[in-house]
Amino acid sequence: MALNIVLVEPEIPSNTGNIARTCALTGTVLHLVRPLGFSVDDKALKRAGLDYWNLVEIHYYDNFFELLEKYPNGDFYYATTKSKNNYTEFTYRDNSFFVFGKETKGLSNEILEGNLDKGIKIPMKANIARSLNLSNSVNIILFEALRQLDFPNIGT
Repeated sequence: MALNIVLVEPEIPSNTGNIARTCALTGTVLHLVRPLGFSVDDKALKRAGLDYWNLVEIHYYDNFFELLEKYPNGDFYYATTKSKNNYTEFTYRDNSFFVFGKETKGLSNEILEGNLDKGIKIPMKANIARSLNLSNSVNIILFEALRQLDFPNIGT
């Protein structure tokens, strides 16, 4: 049993490092869609958690649609502030994919087109600040899915 985090064109190495650490500690698969805003051997990425890198199942893709082709029956959810659905409104299942966009722009309209019915958002006050940090957002949504699945393979 595994859940999947998809980062589309992540830009900040420390966010990806924190997410990789979360994936290692929860048995979650990490999917990285290029271009990456950093090198995976960057000193900044090492400081952010590369010591967990070898403990994470990581897959790389040249574009998001390559990932969709590999998992045509995947249960995909798209994290976006443009959604009307709160992340708690869905029942997640084994092998769900949670897709997050780059820190500065989120997911592209090309990816979101036709997928807003599976869009998920984290409720927050409007017009106060930018959205939550990417690694915080990943943790909030991932742990809701893990809770629903009774924390498979990690205990409580």
